[in-house]
Amino acid sequence: MTIDVILPCLNEEAALGWVLGRMPDGYRPIVVDNGSTDRSALVAVEHGALVVHEPRRGFGAACHAGLLAASAELVCFMDADASLDPAQLPLVASAVLGGGGDLVLGRRVPKAAGAWPPHARLGNAVLAGILRRRTGAPLHDLGPMRAARRSALLALELTDRRFGYPLEMVLRAAAAGWRVAEVDVDYLARAGRSKVTGTVRGTLRAIADMRRVMAS
Repeated sequence: MTIDVILPCLNEEAALGWVLGRMPDGYRPIVVDNGSTDRSALVAVEHGALVVHEPRRGFGAACHAGLLAASAELVCFMDADASLDPAQLPLVASAVLGGGGDLVLGRRVPKAAGAWPPHARLGNAVLAGILRRRTGAPLHDLGPMRAARRSALLALELTDRRFGYPLEMVLRAAAAGWRVAEVDVDYLARAGRSKVTGTVRGTLRAIADMRRVMAS
């Protein structure tokens, strides 16, 4: 079967070649260009990816545009900055296909020095703890590599179009009675600066977006 892989992208020219070159057979990459000013879209085309242009800025806007463009019943999401290895996508996808969960997240395990800055790792741990208490799901990471069935995701009617999108997905899935699970995946040093933890502005925006989702 074909599995669609949604890759939100904003200026990831340096990483995309490696990411797309390691995509497993049967996994179709959908690169959602969210207003890149570099050659990201061209690199994606050169590597055979389907390119979707989402002019409205926002991580959630890019993710949801990819979800709407997908046609496979099973979809995966992952970052396009080379911090995650596409070769490990079958770990999360097979957990859904095998009945291990309805929404399966990749729990990041750092494999390189500096891959996960201490402040970002601490913030993620705090958020995961809140999610465990609120949803009962045995989560330790709000992992960006994840898999679920497309039709079920669309039925969740996610509304956030910024950094709160991944969090809203977990909250709504748990509220709908989904089995939310996680599997370990490698976390590598990203190519370039993070859009979230790489700047004070990005970190503050992500925190504000997630607080808004938690309060809704």
